[in-house]
Parts: sequence; structure tokens; C-alpha cells
Amino acid sequence: MARGRSGPVRFADRADAGRQLAAVLDDHDVEADLVLAIPRGGLPLGRAVADALGVPLDVVVAAKIGAPSNPEFAIGAVASDGSAWLDRATIDRLGLGAGYVEREREREADHARGKAERYRGDRPAPDLAGRTVVVVDDGVATGSTAIAALRLVRAQGAGRVVLAVPVGPPDTVEALRTEADDVVCVATPPYFGAVGQFYDRFDQVSDEAAIAYLDAGAERRG
Repeated sequence: MARGRSGPVRFADRADAGRQLAAVLDDHDVEADLVLAIPRGGLPLGRAVADALGVPLDVVVAAKIGAPSNPEFAIGAVASDGSAWLDRATIDRLGLGAGYVEREREREADHARGKAERYRGDRPAPDLAGRTVVVVDDGVATGSTAIAALRLVRAQGAGRVVLAVPVGPPDTVEALRTEADDVVCVATPPYFGAVGQFYDRFDQVSDEAAIAYLDAGAERRG
């Protein structure tokens, strides 16, 4: 069941969005064994959610596959294991050949794989088999990256998968219900241009800052 309010929404920054998201998860008694954040923007929220739920934080890495004339326009996304979700309707509409799509899939898969290794360092990837996993990002627009991440978590054997995001358009959030056992969203405003429009501050998160959110949890457990 997708849950969220449809009225006006505003977040001061990602930390504030993470706190609000954690509160909604608590209101709905969502329990988890592990939180996986989609880097980089999902890690500040993932830290807040993991701390509120009292569970470890790790990453699930997926990268957008962009159109040739506009890399920010997603035609799909690929996870760190190479598995991809492709928007076939958009690919056909843009007349993109299989060669371009496969080259970009391989390139972005390498990028995602390297990012996962860089973020974890010498820590092993978590065992997801049979576990309840909450996947967190700072918002969804087309949902392509979220789909690739959710499918990777499924493929790694998670028993239950919950997607938790602070904001997304109603149609995307509804579509994501087919990819997760539950979708929790703070707000689903009908007017939606981009995720960043709902934040007062939406600065890019550096790799160093993102890794620090993971290291903070490791230090507390150590």
C-alpha cells in the first residue's frame, strides 16, 4: 500500500526530510532489519531512518541511463550487479539503437559497481536473504533508479522490501507499488517538476560526506 499526504510539502534539507520520513515510518509501525540508501542523496535520509529504526545502514547503488541529448533524462537505470530496468517506450520513441543502450548500460554499471566498492571500503556487502529491507532515497521523479535498486534487493533474496521516500509524483509512487511490498512517501503532491523544488536546500552531497554517514553507524556499532 502506498502511503503519503497530497497537500503542500516543504523540507528544509535532506536531514529534515529524513526526520519527517522516519516519523511517518514510525506512525505506520514499519519494522526493518536493515536500511539501504541510494547514494548519494539518499544517505543523509538513510542515516536518520536507520537511527530511528535502530538498524544498520548500508547502500544499494543504481545509476541512471540517460538519453544522448540529455543525460539527466532517464531512459532506464542499472544496478551495481549490472541488472537494468529500461523504459522501452521512451527508448523506442527517441529511436535509440540497441548499441547505444548497451554501451550506456555497461558504462553506468561499472560506475555503480565502483561506487558501491568505494562506499563500503573493506566492509562486506550485507546478507539480505530473508530480511526486511527499507530502501531510502531523497525523492523520486520517474522512479527509474528506485526500480533498479528495488530489483537488485529482490534479486539478493530480501524477504520483504519497503521503499521509503519523502516526496514523489502520485503516478510514479503508484507505479512503484508493483516493485515493493510497501511504499511509504511523506507527500505525493500533484504539482511536480523535480525533487529539488520541495527542498529549501538541495545541495549536491559529496562522496566524502555520503561515506561519513555510513562510517558514523559503523563507529557506533564498533
